[in-house]
Amino acid sequence: MTSPQQPQPQAQPERGPNDQAAAQGRTPPAPPMPPAAPAQQPDPQQSAGEAGTMMLQAQQPQPAKEAGTMTLQAQVRSEGPAPQPLAAGGSLAKDPGTMTLQAQAPRQQPPVPPQSHPQQGHAPQGNPQGNPHGGPQGAPQGGGANWQGGQPGYVSPIPVRSTHIGHALASEWTKIRSVRSTIWTLSALVVLIVGIGLLTALALGSQRTVDPKLGFSFFGVLLGTLCVIPLGVLVISSEYGTGMIRTTMTACPGRARVLAAKAIVFFALAFVITTLATSVVAVLTAGMVNGPDPTGGEWLRGTVGAGLYVSVLGLLALAVGSLLRHSAGAISAMLGLVLLPMLLAVFMLGSDSLKSVSQALIEYSVPNSLATLYGSPFLGTDTGPQGWTPLWILAGVTAVVLGGAFAAQAQRDV
Repeated sequence: MTSPQQPQPQAQPERGPNDQAAAQGRTPPAPPMPPAAPAQQPDPQQSAGEAGTMMLQAQQPQPAKEAGTMTLQAQVRSEGPAPQPLAAGGSLAKDPGTMTLQAQAPRQQPPVPPQSHPQQGHAPQGNPQGNPHGGPQGAPQGGGANWQGGQPGYVSPIPVRSTHIGHALASEWTKIRSVRSTIWTLSALVVLIVGIGLLTALALGSQRTVDPKLGFSFFGVLLGTLCVIPLGVLVISSEYGTGMIRTTMTACPGRARVLAAKAIVFFALAFVITTLATSVVAVLTAGMVNGPDPTGGEWLRGTVGAGLYVSVLGLLALAVGSLLRHSAGAISAMLGLVLLPMLLAVFMLGSDSLKSVSQALIEYSVPNSLATLYGSPFLGTDTGPQGWTPLWILAGVTAVVLGGAFAAQAQRDV
């Protein structure tokens, strides 16, 4: 098709009276219709400068057609002057039926008023206010830099809520109950406490008189501590080993909140499981062993006290794991704390100069503390802590170590 943008130069014909009237804005009257004449066919023999050229030509009305009919016809360009293309704009047509194309000038956009504050940086498309963070699709243009801060003109469909300790607790509960190590260690804890306690009650039988009646139930609880300690260490050290701690701290930048949530969730879980297991053992032992009925204090220390002691011991293991950040090292340190004092005391018994040291190691050791809660300490009731005192001593030591873990968590990098 011939481009209407670059018309070829051609001699301008003289203007008649009709052209002058059209230039002055008046439309001349249409001339009468010419008589019918046979339609003129294009001459196929005409020589063309370029074969197959499509031209959009407005023809004069033919006799067999209505006036003003526009015909799109492919014809061969003839030699001679180039055909006159359709003009874009200009004067009105001379002959009736001629169609004139007119290009309209683009509308000028109204000037944009200057903004009241300078823009910071380059504003991307869809963010005319220069907000470096932008907004979501559908956010109003020009709604302000803080489009999600409750400004008039936009309300976020996502509720914005401030985080708190409850969210961290839910996250830690999901993690601790979704790993297999928790299931295995807690199952082993229940089997050891209940199984060893039941076997001990069967071995004592009803023919012997045992006082206190629940005194031998601590054997199963002592073995159960060997399951709680690794679990307490793995609650936090496993995340340092796998790198999961980075994701945890990214989701919850408050490090003290993360450590507090881990401690609360683990302590509550260990306390509930241990207390239920010790309660079952206490009930079975009281029914199977012959002796005086336990008092209310003995029942409370043999069930709730034992559960608290084991849970606090696991919490101490968690604090050590947070300080060392190594599973094997933290577990070894805690097992040494539980077993090493008794072993050292046994080797010191033959020395008179170390007798007081060995006695102190026995009195404040973990096995003797558990036996004291059940009313049967190793060295008798004459010396050493009695009643609930072993629990308070362990709670004080755990508080100090846990405080150090919080301080180290705030200062050290992950």
